[in-house]
Amino acid sequence: MNQNNPGQQINVEIGEKEAEGIYSNLALISHSPAEFVLDFTRMLPGTPKAKVYARIIMTPQHAKSFHKALEENIMKYEKQFGDIIIHGAQPDVQQPIGFQSNEDTSDKGTQKKK
Repeated sequence: MNQNNPGQQINVEIGEKEAEGIYSNLALISHSPAEFVLDFTRMLPGTPKAKVYARIIMTPQHAKSFHKALEENIMKYEKQFGDIIIHGAQPDVQQPIGFQSNEDTSDKGTQKKK
């Protein structure tokens, strides 16, 4: 995601624990004027609450760069494997499935769901 020097390579080291990854099927996204907070959770059938397994905090500029990189990678994925179908969704209508955005968040961490 280095947009200033697109030809520059970055050496990224990943630890053994981080390489295992964390499964998430629900993300709660909130923001303030200074940052975006992404809470990655997991909902299981028959379980009334979700636990946050990872929290990522980033600046608005990094959030926008992340959004662009994710869009580009989804386009590459769909070109290689075909369209990603969100089951039960109507065309061109956003349906909250798993990953959801919070519409309104105060600095105190109060979240309002769609």
